[in-house]
Amino acid sequence: MIITIIYEEFLFFHELSRDWIDRKVVYSTLLLYRRQLVLRYLSISSSVLTNKKVIKISRPLHRGAPAIRVTSSSNDLLDSQVKEQTEKEELDRNQSSHRSRHRLTMLLLKSSLVVIVILALTGSFWWTLSISTSSRGHIFHSSRRLQEQLVSDLWDIGELSFGTSRMKEIEFCPGELENYIPCFNVSENLDSGFSDGNEYDRVCRQGSRQNCLVLPPMNYKIPLRWPTGRDIIWVANVKITGQEVFTSGSLTKRMMMLEEEQISFRSASLMFDGVEDYSHQIAEMIGLRNESNFIQAGIRTILDIGCGYGSFGAHLFSEQILTICIANYESSGSQVQLTLERGLPAMIGSFSSKQLPYPSLSFDLLHCARCGIDWDKKDGTFLIEVDRVLRPGGYFVWTSPLINVQSSRRNKEKQKRWNFVRDFAENLCWELMSQQDETVVWKKTSKKTCYNSRKSGSGPSICSKVQDVEFPYYRPLQNCIGGMHSRRWVPIEERATWPSRSNLNRSELALYGLHLDELNEDTANYRIIVRNYWSLLSPLIFSDHPKRPGDEDPSPPYNMLRNVLDMNARYGGLNAALLEARKSVWVMNVVPTTGPKYLPLILDRGYFGVLHDWCEAFPTYPRTYDMVHAEGLLSLESSQHWRCTMVDIFTEIDRMLRPEGWIIIRDTALLIDSARVLTRRLKWEARVIEIESNNDERLLICQKPFFKRQPS
Repeated sequence: MIITIIYEEFLFFHELSRDWIDRKVVYSTLLLYRRQLVLRYLSISSSVLTNKKVIKISRPLHRGAPAIRVTSSSNDLLDSQVKEQTEKEELDRNQSSHRSRHRLTMLLLKSSLVVIVILALTGSFWWTLSISTSSRGHIFHSSRRLQEQLVSDLWDIGELSFGTSRMKEIEFCPGELENYIPCFNVSENLDSGFSDGNEYDRVCRQGSRQNCLVLPPMNYKIPLRWPTGRDIIWVANVKITGQEVFTSGSLTKRMMMLEEEQISFRSASLMFDGVEDYSHQIAEMIGLRNESNFIQAGIRTILDIGCGYGSFGAHLFSEQILTICIANYESSGSQVQLTLERGLPAMIGSFSSKQLPYPSLSFDLLHCARCGIDWDKKDGTFLIEVDRVLRPGGYFVWTSPLINVQSSRRNKEKQKRWNFVRDFAENLCWELMSQQDETVVWKKTSKKTCYNSRKSGSGPSICSKVQDVEFPYYRPLQNCIGGMHSRRWVPIEERATWPSRSNLNRSELALYGLHLDELNEDTANYRIIVRNYWSLLSPLIFSDHPKRPGDEDPSPPYNMLRNVLDMNARYGGLNAALLEARKSVWVMNVVPTTGPKYLPLILDRGYFGVLHDWCEAFPTYPRTYDMVHAEGLLSLESSQHWRCTMVDIFTEIDRMLRPEGWIIIRDTALLIDSARVLTRRLKWEARVIEIESNNDERLLICQKPFFKRQPS
């Protein structure tokens, strides 16, 4: 019977590819045939499964229906007690033979399911290729929906075939994985031969991901709301020792005090006042009156390398300067973990051997205050990477004992290293603006002609078009100057200042292949979306309350959320709408590697963003985001034939999300149905909401519960 179904499907797609005169008939025929195929398969599965004593189906056959538990009579087995011993032995032999046949039949069912999927997708692809170019546009939408429905129903078949094991709740990770980050395993990298700082590299090995739910530490507490949470965090929420607090060497690391259950970053000591003085010094070295003039000088986004615990960025936040911290993975006393816990932008990143996952010409200023990077190593390759991500006219600020003139004169090795960095920066066409004490400020050239005026053989060469990749994703570091072929070579002095920068004009949008109407429509849509989202962020939505939260209910406070991650950011519309609504948030805008590459647009609007493959773990610590948003991400991954499973993506969301954090997923109704079933395995509170303006899409609102670790 199974073989007959497979053969009939092959013939069906073959005949369909030869005769597709009426597109509506084709779509209706495909839909009807798909349903018939699924029903026939289910009937075969049911006829086999009913021979079992007990069947537990955790996933309902019809969406929305309760779980089904099917039992069969066992009266015949009870009669065996009064039968002769010989009859009992014969019955045992028959049952053993029956079980063997049943296992063989189930194996055939599972194998046939794989064959059906392959033939269905192959036939669909063959049929699509046979359609003329003029007709594809008319049936694309229907074909897309058909494929999604087929995937959804085949999922149903798979759940029935594999039984209850597929629907079992995902288990909690062991206690030692409370700070678990896939792709970052220093000891394993060392065993593999990595050295010279490369052991901190991000290496996503096959099978490195564990699909389990990461529990918070024993005494974890919900972080304080912004802005209080910027200055006070709970000690139990991060992995750090008292020794690490008191021996922190970086200037920005010393701006903290340990107080019983809390770490305070608003000490009244002179050390705390040093951040303001330090920022003021940098502004004067650039030629400004103070740091409040950074915006007028074209500085909006800063990449802070080895940021300490984010005090430099925390101070500048009040001046509307967006500072993102990057630092190596650290198993304890992590700069990135503590910075995110304070509600400040941060992610794990390393300069050791690979390019950063940002486009060329992305930041207005790069800052390194005793960040631990030896800029004179690897023939200046690290400085070349700084030049690549720095915008024309941007600044590089470096604070290090190596720069101190008096100490360098007494130490020839230090003087040699300082001379190398100074000369290499000059060959990169950087202007040395000022040097004071241990701090130096360079300004990147705004003119491409500078590179041609250099002496022959001095400094690195300019990358060719092949080498100059605008969207590198952890490529090896290059030894040539990048960004020169980009159409985005615009000095920061010529860009609109913040907040006008977020509203690009028609000619600026043309660089990204966008029309002004497209951006305006996206902005208008997200204004409405954010207003609707905010009214839904209440546990009331999961209750049996007669009405959902709405305009008549008290709106959640403006500072309810702080760290927000947008998994498929497109143009940065969610970020723009949240800021316009005066919500106290910052947004990590993620552009998937498999989708349209609008990350340069997001960065040029004055927001922060990163390129990422969602089949890999995001470079952050557990429990770092208050809300995760994903619009169209499941459709995007579905179009890529699910390179990884939905379970992989959702367990990664759970890892990144704080307890009592929110998940908002917007996608097609069929994919939302599948996602809704998965939320039960993740133990999330979830509700599906219909979208009045779009019958094809649904909204899935979830909240992650706060599970407390029990003492062992």
